[in-house]
Amino acid sequence: MVWGQVTAANGFHVMAYDVPSARPWSRGEDPFFISLRGEAAEEISALWEKLSDGATVVAPLAPSQWAPLYGMLTDRFGITWVVDVAVQYATA
Repeated sequence: MVWGQVTAANGFHVMAYDVPSARPWSRGEDPFFISLRGEAAEEISALWEKLSDGATVVAPLAPSQWAPLYGMLTDRFGITWVVDVAVQYATA
């Protein structure tokens, strides 16, 4: 998997990555995903609301085992978005 990430001064993350190897590659359907990661549920919920207009929801925005909020959708332009709330991990 190949990915790149940009992080804003306020902690907001935008990351793009290619499709996981467990899924078949399709040039026109899933060439890559875009991930948006924010610090607060309100921030992510607002982005989700805008992105979901005319989108196909793959995984509804909801709490998950790894994040307070996580969701995945394919927008009306065919781009797959993964959004979640960042979680601080303990360092070893």
